[in-house]
Order: sequence, then C-alpha cells, then structure tokens
Amino acid sequence: MKLGRTLLLFLCLKVFCYAAVATPPTCPASNVDQCGDSDGWEGEFFPGIPKIKYEGPSSKNPLSFKWYNPEEEILGKKMKDWFRFSVAFWHTFRGTGGDPFGAPTKYWPWEDGTNSLNMAKRRMRANFEFISKLGVDFWCFHDRDIAPDGKTLEESNANLDEVVALAQELQTKAKKRVLWGTAQLFMHPRYMHGAATSSELGVYAYAAAQVKKAMEVTHYLGGENYVFWGGREGYQSLLNTDMERELNHMARFFEAAVAYKKKIGFNGTLLIEPKPQEPTKHQYDWDAATSANFLRKYGLEGEFKLNIECNHATLSGHSCHHELETARINGLLGNIDANTGDPQVGWDTDQFLVDIQEATLIMLSVIRNGGLSPGGFNFDAKLRRESTDVEDLFIAHIAGMDTLARGLRNAVKLIEDGSLSELVRKRYQSFDTEIGAQIEAGKADFEYLEKKVKEWGEPKVASAKQELAEMIFQSAV
Repeated sequence: MKLGRTLLLFLCLKVFCYAAVATPPTCPASNVDQCGDSDGWEGEFFPGIPKIKYEGPSSKNPLSFKWYNPEEEILGKKMKDWFRFSVAFWHTFRGTGGDPFGAPTKYWPWEDGTNSLNMAKRRMRANFEFISKLGVDFWCFHDRDIAPDGKTLEESNANLDEVVALAQELQTKAKKRVLWGTAQLFMHPRYMHGAATSSELGVYAYAAAQVKKAMEVTHYLGGENYVFWGGREGYQSLLNTDMERELNHMARFFEAAVAYKKKIGFNGTLLIEPKPQEPTKHQYDWDAATSANFLRKYGLEGEFKLNIECNHATLSGHSCHHELETARINGLLGNIDANTGDPQVGWDTDQFLVDIQEATLIMLSVIRNGGLSPGGFNFDAKLRRESTDVEDLFIAHIAGMDTLARGLRNAVKLIEDGSLSELVRKRYQSFDTEIGAQIEAGKADFEYLEKKVKEWGEPKVASAKQELAEMIFQSAV
C-alpha cells in the first residue's frame, strides 16, 4: 500500500511538471491586463525552426528551398526581386481553420483566446519572427486583423496606432517592409450592404474614415501599395438595388481616396482587387476587364492598377494567365495575390499555388510586364483546415515560393528557346506587310480592303498549331 501511494505521488508530480513545461508563457485569457505593457510571451514563437535556406532540387529537407534561390540572377534581376514575396498577416496569424460547417482547428501556442491589444502585439512579434525565418522581405495587412476593433472609431484608431508603432519598431529592426495595407470593410455588421456602395450615408462616411486611417498607417509604415477589395461592393438582388447610383458612389469614393493619398504625400500605388462574387452574388469589380472599364468610365485609369488574385480569376470563369494578360495589356498589372482554388470546389478556397504549369504561365506574364515592382507576390493563401502543426505554416509558404521559382525558370527556358514565340510570330505574319501595317495604324478603310479582296480572291487560312504550342510548352515544364 505504501509503495502504491509513493508511485501515485511520483506520477502526480511528473504530470504536474509536464503541465508546467507544456503551458505556454502567456497572459491569462481572463485577465490579460495584468501583464501591463508586456504581451506576456518569452522566447521564440517558432523554436526548432531554422532560417530557411536554399538547398537545391535534390534536397529532401521540407524546411528548405529547392528552387527558390533569392540571390540568383535570372534575366538580369535577382530572383527575390522578380517575386518580392509577401506574407499575408490575416491568413497566417488570424486564420483559425474554421469553416461554415465546423469550429476552429488551429490553436497556435502563442494564442491566449482573446482579441486583446496585448494579444495583437504578440501576434505582430510572431509575424516578424516568421517572415525573418522564412526569408521574406514584405508583409501585408488589413487594419482590423492587426489591431482589435474598438467601441468607437477613436478607440479603434488608438488601438491601431499602438500596434503600428510596435510594427514600425520591429520591421525597422528586421529590415522588412509593407507591400500593401488595406481596410477591412466587409466583416463588421455595419458593412452588410457594402461600404462605398452602401445604401446608408453614415456607413459610406464610416468607410471613408476607416480607409483614411488605414492609408495613413500604411504610409507611416512605408507601404508601397494600398489595396481596395470590395467584398461587399455589389448586390444580392437587382430588385432592391440602384446599380448606377452605387457605381457612381464607388467612383466618388475612389476619387476621394486618390485626393487624400496625394494630400498626405503617399506615393504608393492604389490597387483594385477584382472578384466576381462571394460574399455578394455579384461584385462590381467582377474581373480585370470589368475593372479596367470602370476605371476608364470614371477617368481613374491613371490612378489605379489591379491586384490579380488567381483564385478570383477562376471564380470569374477565367484562368489566372488570362486575367494577368488582360491587366498587363491594359497597363494595369500591379500586384499578384498568389493562390489557387480547387477545380472541384466552387468557392474561394485560397490554397497555396503548387501547380507548376500555372506558375510557368504566370511568370511568362510577369516577365513580359518587366516585373511587378512596386508590387509583388502576396501569399493570400491559408493552410487547409486539417493542417494544424506550426511547421505547416513554413512548409506551405516554402512550397508556394518554390513553385513560382520553378515557374520562373521554366518561363526563361521558353523565352530562350524561342520556339513558342516564333510559332506565334508566324501565325500573325500576314500582318507583317505593308497592308497589315496600314490596318494596324488605322489607315485602311473598308472600301480599300474590299478592293483588295476582289484582287486577291478567297484567302488561305493557315493552321493555328495549338497542339504544337502545347508540346513546346510542356517540354519546358
């Protein structure tokens, strides 16, 4: 009996010790204020995770780059400058794994169950440790993701100022930069009818005040771009919607944003992020072509560019390559949200891009564009619900970065080989003539062309050689 009591006491002490070691040094969720100005976390957020390095294609180490070699020069530019990779704060540090059918699945060690100011500061410190170990130079944010919403606009702004002050300190020390900032104008109930397109004047004004502040802090942090994603700028039914008035209001909102940008001396690029639907049935910036037309109609084409998200492209019935090319040839390609969707799922799944063929097509557009600077590639992508280990955050980003790096290498192969571009040139060679030049210069009228048809007779139509083009493309991939 005495031996049994001794063993029981030993086991209890052992369990107590394990519990003490396993418990993260956080502020209690019930009383975070007792930590004062400290966010209550000691040591590393990602212990055991080294700085990610390039080890080459033969490496079997999941915490290494196989294709992304940041300092390697390709077509006269370092690989890191072709990509300007950025981590999305919202998916990486606010993603919970929850979905409409299930509760959150991710409980990171540093989380204490609150949305307090101290917790916001802790997440910000985790963010900079993460991007430093990953070897990424940029990060992106929504205002309400990095700082808690207050009961009033003034309180919300004060919370944001406090977190941004810490972010500025941390990014200066880590030598990191903001790729872009934005305002979250879709989650709060006040924005259920939209923000710039809300039927309520008070909501329109509140959205303007929120964007004003978000633009100020983006400027303060040295942000190189500012994004507008109008998740609720659209409609559920036209029966109760004055579409023309809402579009006019959105244009006035963007005009005011341009004016304020210039007033505060913010030199960053303003970006519109097209998306066809979700959460609204129809979103006004449906795709790149729709957004380009909107900008032209309201005389804003010189003030904005587009942030193309690949998953949004497929939701609108296009490929990412199509959207990038549409933006590029209209002089509007400013940034890429690097993600993808599942072809079997009809919603915005925000998965990490791991399709080598798609990455190759993306990089062909980026090379033709001369790069993306001052934009870049932001990983607007999240872990799958079932991926719950801290190291999964690194593995997912590494896979995405390697995929795009491999796409860049493949695109260079295609360009240097020249077979694909020669195939395209030959397809249109009939226009490389004197009459072709007249047509392209707008100097060939219908009467002149009718005369030529009568002279030439029935035209000969050559093969498009699509299968050969696909063969050449596959040979590089």
